[in-house]
Amino acid sequence: MTEDQLEKEALEWLSELGYTHLYGPDIAHDGSGPQRESYRQVVLTERLRAAIAKLNPQVPLAAREDALKQVVDLGVPVQLSANRLFHRLLVGGVPVQYQKEGETRGDFVRLIDWTNVRSNDWLAVNQFSIQGPKHTRRPDIILFVNGLPLVLLELKNPADVNADLWKAFDQLQTYKEQIPDLFHYNEILVISDGSEARMGSLSADAERFMNWRTIDGEQLDPLGQFNELETLLRGVMAPEMLLDYLRYFVLFEDDGRLVKKIAGYHQFHAVRAAIGQVVSASRPGGTQKGGVVWHTQGSGKSITMTCFAARVMQEAAMENPTIVVITDRNDLDGQLFGVFSLSQDLLRERPVQAETRGNLREKLANRPSGGIVFATIQKFMPGEDEDSFPVLSARSNIVVIADEAHRTQYGFHASLKAPDLKVAEASTRYQVGYAQHLRDALPNATFVAFTGTPVSSEDRDTRAV
Repeated sequence: MTEDQLEKEALEWLSELGYTHLYGPDIAHDGSGPQRESYRQVVLTERLRAAIAKLNPQVPLAAREDALKQVVDLGVPVQLSANRLFHRLLVGGVPVQYQKEGETRGDFVRLIDWTNVRSNDWLAVNQFSIQGPKHTRRPDIILFVNGLPLVLLELKNPADVNADLWKAFDQLQTYKEQIPDLFHYNEILVISDGSEARMGSLSADAERFMNWRTIDGEQLDPLGQFNELETLLRGVMAPEMLLDYLRYFVLFEDDGRLVKKIAGYHQFHAVRAAIGQVVSASRPGGTQKGGVVWHTQGSGKSITMTCFAARVMQEAAMENPTIVVITDRNDLDGQLFGVFSLSQDLLRERPVQAETRGNLREKLANRPSGGIVFATIQKFMPGEDEDSFPVLSARSNIVVIADEAHRTQYGFHASLKAPDLKVAEASTRYQVGYAQHLRDALPNATFVAFTGTPVSSEDRDTRAV
């Protein structure tokens, strides 16, 4: 198979998924059906303008044009920073103002219809030449959604032993330097040599490019070991999957050095499965058991937890829920809080940390909605003068995320605590574990466990609790 044949196959798969195929030279400014003003233009402006008008009919024309201008000219010279700004606009909408009935009104212009996949314009373009400051380059395939170049595929000749997967990766690095404007809008980079395929983010090094091993989230390598590109395209580039992925599984972390991260297939499907379980479990008469997410060491549990929190916070059925993240050690609490705090673009909420038992009660008691609260489970211990932990909230749209749940989520059976059998009966107390105190505090919450070591024994069963 040659590179041209691989490109043709990829375009056929994309067409089956719902993309319209166009040939790059045909839509160039000097082509037979021009859709660009020059080779420097990386956004298909008229397609974007049409999408903005379709998705935002309530917004006046001048404001829609302002939104278009903000997207086409991001005004940020640093590539990754521009990419972060664009992602904010893509997911959250473009802020505009306009006059209506004598008042200045603020609004957000949508670039994507996230709920109705077919309301968007899906395009796969091959051989799309782009002129940079000094060089003109022609990426193999670019996927446009509403005129925005969101995904780039770079392919190499399967028959050439010197043109392997990592030559495609090297080619992407050249593109970043020579046609930088394209990457202001890129969400996912894909490389393949026919048998192998990997995907990564704009800031990912070679080690962070990962394969995508499933289409339905159930079966691994459903098309065989050497059909990774087709599995990747059908598994994540299918329009419904891609929109979900872009909205909830792309993170930017900035601790002085900006990094873009994207989720792997195991994280994506774990979160999707957990969301369905949580929504069902939180309904009236539900089990309140959101399930157990089991991760092996080094598989990105913190990112999965962050993506899950973002996804559940924006789930309409949960009606603006409150997230309570529980760990069992101060150092873990601080580490996980740090990960969430770096991902506020995705979460759209600033996490808070309960410093003391009293502070925990203040943050949760009678909270009407929303919020992400971190606490160690030890803060749910009753006071010296309390026989049980008081109810802090009876709301059913509270989701408790328990980290390392195999160590903490037990102790529902009371045991007699009488340190001195000679003391009066009034001094004798029954003692339960932290997990019971947590449920006393949040009696209608739904619980989701994240762990690398699920336990199954008579009195300590991670899945059962």
